[in-house]
Amino acid sequence: MKKAVFIILIGVILYTYSNFNNCVFAQQTEEIPDSIAGLLDDGPYVYWQQPTSAMVFYNCAGEIIIKEFENTETVRFDGFCSDSNITYMLPVQAPSIEPCIYKGVSEIFAISDIHGEYDIFKDILLNSGVIDENLHWNWGNGHLVVVGDIFDRGAKVTECLWLIYSLEQEARQKGGRVHFLLGNHELMVLRGDLRYVHKKYIKGIARKRRISYEDLYGPDMVLGRWLRTKPTVIKLNDILFVHAGISPDIISRNLSMEYINEQVRNNIDARSTKVAFDEELKFLYKSNGPFWYRGYLEDEDYIRLTQIQVEEIQDYFDVSALVIGHTGVDQVKSMYDRRVIAIDIPYESLFCFQALLYKNDTFYRVYGSGEVEKLH
Repeated sequence: MKKAVFIILIGVILYTYSNFNNCVFAQQTEEIPDSIAGLLDDGPYVYWQQPTSAMVFYNCAGEIIIKEFENTETVRFDGFCSDSNITYMLPVQAPSIEPCIYKGVSEIFAISDIHGEYDIFKDILLNSGVIDENLHWNWGNGHLVVVGDIFDRGAKVTECLWLIYSLEQEARQKGGRVHFLLGNHELMVLRGDLRYVHKKYIKGIARKRRISYEDLYGPDMVLGRWLRTKPTVIKLNDILFVHAGISPDIISRNLSMEYINEQVRNNIDARSTKVAFDEELKFLYKSNGPFWYRGYLEDEDYIRLTQIQVEEIQDYFDVSALVIGHTGVDQVKSMYDRRVIAIDIPYESLFCFQALLYKNDTFYRVYGSGEVEKLH
């Protein structure tokens, strides 16, 4: 009996040590008490009242701060509260829809399922050289891919969104690109499913101003109209990026990347009645669509794909690899003879992030420290 207990104890120690090596751990913080959750800083949110007039509002230590801009071509303002050193530059023009296919990309840095963990997200970008100490783009003509799920769970969703928004502008000026793919949690929030929203947001500006949380990201908000231009699927070189996965049903329905992206963009605000009676749209938004599918890893609700099915998906999209998030793994890893790479490291259980680096036709696992390790 003692021998069995000893063996179990050694196993637990080895497992813990293995996970410690797989991740760079963040300091855990206590859960925010209900009594102060509504007093924490939140924002900025920018509301376009007219085509050239905007209102900026922010929750700072329990006080709603408002700034108004009228008849302007660019909304420029310094951040509030804890981000007072940041300057926001927001053009009046609506953001454009970017291509979903890029060729000749020499370096790619991909990360997924941030869920409002801004500090750890920022640190891995900084330690990997994607950004500098002032949070500016530092990666030249490289491409950063955020494979969905910035929203929900964590308490710094707006910080994550504004960082990505700013880096997207800076990267383009330096020959690089930032690609933010929609995940299931973006879809949920934009469509009013608030089950996983951090209580800070429910008790903050939304309650104080009697605004539905999803309307803070509505089509007349800067971040809202920006999010509505984002793709669901993209292809860099011969690598496909999608939040959850591509199911065989997408092939049987003969759906292209362009069509998927267009359908989601055009129907992200569709009423539930339309989704209920539009079979194709319902498919895209449900369990076998690109936002939810989990057939590449073990899951009790899905039959795991075979090697042949994965190869058929690759042939259909003319790619050599698929990069997916959504389904948690204990470290960034390749599967199906390096045809599929899973990059969702669930922070809530492992308290760390990892990322994927593509460089010189080789994939690497990136740790929170910036250390890289070749994928096998």
